[in-house]
Amino acid sequence: MLYESLPDNRVRCNLCGRRCVILEGSLGVCAARKNEKGRLFSLSYSRACSVAVDPIEKKPLFHYHPGSQVLSIASPFCNFFCRFCDNWVISQQRSTAQTQEMPPEAVVKAAKRLRCEGISYTYTEPTTFFEWAYDSAKLAHENSLFNTFVTNGYLTPEAVEAISPHLDAATVDFKGAGDPKFYRDLMRVPSIDPIYDCLKTMKRCGMHIEVTNLIVPRYGDSEDRLGELARWVRDNLGEDTPMHLLRFSPSFDLIDVPPTPVATVERARKIAAEAGLRYVYAGNIPGHEGENTRCPSCHELLVERYGFSIGRWNVRDDMICPRCGAKIAIKGKFHGYTWR
Repeated sequence: MLYESLPDNRVRCNLCGRRCVILEGSLGVCAARKNEKGRLFSLSYSRACSVAVDPIEKKPLFHYHPGSQVLSIASPFCNFFCRFCDNWVISQQRSTAQTQEMPPEAVVKAAKRLRCEGISYTYTEPTTFFEWAYDSAKLAHENSLFNTFVTNGYLTPEAVEAISPHLDAATVDFKGAGDPKFYRDLMRVPSIDPIYDCLKTMKRCGMHIEVTNLIVPRYGDSEDRLGELARWVRDNLGEDTPMHLLRFSPSFDLIDVPPTPVATVERARKIAAEAGLRYVYAGNIPGHEGENTRCPSCHELLVERYGFSIGRWNVRDDMICPRCGAKIAIKGKFHGYTWR
């Protein structure tokens, strides 16, 4: 899907912001797509490298069908090359050798059999297995399942618009607060502009959006950058957009950098809240107060969490604060306290 033919049997892939021009017989940057005689083929269709049942809070999605379970699927490949990727074993895998066939019908059947409420396309980058996700998401809707992307946000506006009828929610992951130098030096990403275009298109298409930002000490912990990102989210996505500020842990090729100090995450939460965001969370710090949801109007404790589990639910069925009557920006319904 979403490619155009060029002279000399070249093609341009229009799935992600790189918009690779691919010579005949060659692969795109992500290695998931190949030009064969002037036609672009997906190498990742129905090739599952990871399948699991997760609480939706793991994505993280705190404001969409809280307490639900999602079947999480992934194919190898990624269009980013993050030196700190915690899923590098599969995201940086450049072939489908260690995968199993899992067509869309099998995806939906597994989700229903395992009593999931939805499907999440995650772990690697769903843009690189777009056609598999598209067909699975369409079939999932026909079977009363919702669909979510966990993505780096490098989808083109065309890709977002194509899948929007079948995609309900997305977690868009920033790193280093969107610092262009950080993206170039540590992720080999030439420009961050496509991420902002993607988010604006998702908003226009009516998707539920939550934003994360990984805080990497020494490289991507600028408070000024974080403030700029929070204000952009407020102005373009809305003040009720949840933002998750994630603590970094050493991984892959960046093991000489220490974990993010908890105090740094707490300071980041304060900056994002002062920028006008009403729901700001601390991630990867189980038991921290910043995992909980409080009413932005009266500060009543509404949802108490530990890691990915909900221990207390104090919101009316119509998503109203029981204390002051304020509308709480949570979509869907509460599905329960425990991971089945």
